[in-house]
Amino acid sequence: MHDGSRHFAELPETCSWDEFHTHIAQLPGVTITEYVTDNVTEMWLDFSFRSHAFTVNNQYGDFLLFVGDPACPDDILTGVVEHCEALLSVRRT
Repeated sequence: MHDGSRHFAELPETCSWDEFHTHIAQLPGVTITEYVTDNVTEMWLDFSFRSHAFTVNNQYGDFLLFVGDPACPDDILTGVVEHCEALLSVRRT
């Protein structure tokens, strides 16, 4: 991305923003650093996990996941994605 971050996943927005926020917070080792929403069109969720900074934004019906360090190891990214998919797969239509 232009800011140097890495867009590493795009998942269907099949739950509310608050449910997504709560679910991310349940990943062992996660610290939520910021959660901002206008309660109408979008949300931004920032968190740290295993010494890496992450951001989630929703656009066009998807949750977009970014990591600040483009060299973040794949096993960390996979852990985040699999945790998110555990919530979203239950909600898929």
